[in-house]
Amino acid sequence: MSVALRLYEQLTDAGEDKARARLIAEAFEALESRYPQLSDVATQANLRETELRLQKEIEAIRLEIKQVEGKLRLEIEAVRLEIKQVEGQLQKEIKEVEGRLQKEINEVEGRLQKEIKEVEGRLQKEIESLRLEIKNVEVRLTQAIHRQTVWVVLAVGGVTGLIRWLDVLLK
Repeated sequence: MSVALRLYEQLTDAGEDKARARLIAEAFEALESRYPQLSDVATQANLRETELRLQKEIEAIRLEIKQVEGKLRLEIEAVRLEIKQVEGQLQKEIKEVEGRLQKEINEVEGRLQKEIKEVEGRLQKEIESLRLEIKNVEVRLTQAIHRQTVWVVLAVGGVTGLIRWLDVLLK
């Protein structure tokens, strides 16, 4: 049942004016507690004023966002430029390091080639020395074999001569 209908029934049932006045006062009190104060209710003018103020603030924020975007774009471009500069410096340093390393490699390679040639020279001398020594040993061995062969031939000749003498003597 609605509040108005209930109030009507209560007013018709109440006999005296004081009771009716009390019921009306209670109904107003219930209404007041149910709805906000009239001073708290926004009017059409208040809403329009608030809307205009909010639109003005929104425009100000949009302008501020555009300014921030512009600043950020400038900073981004500055960072990109700085990155390119750093990249260029790093490329230059890399080339310098590569040059130094290549120079060191060439120096080490030169020293190693020189050492290899020195070792080859020493080995060639040692090989020649060993070849000469082998030839000397070969000559000495040949001479020793020749002497032994002469001794064997002489010994065989002596034994053969002795056998012939014995054969002649015994006959």
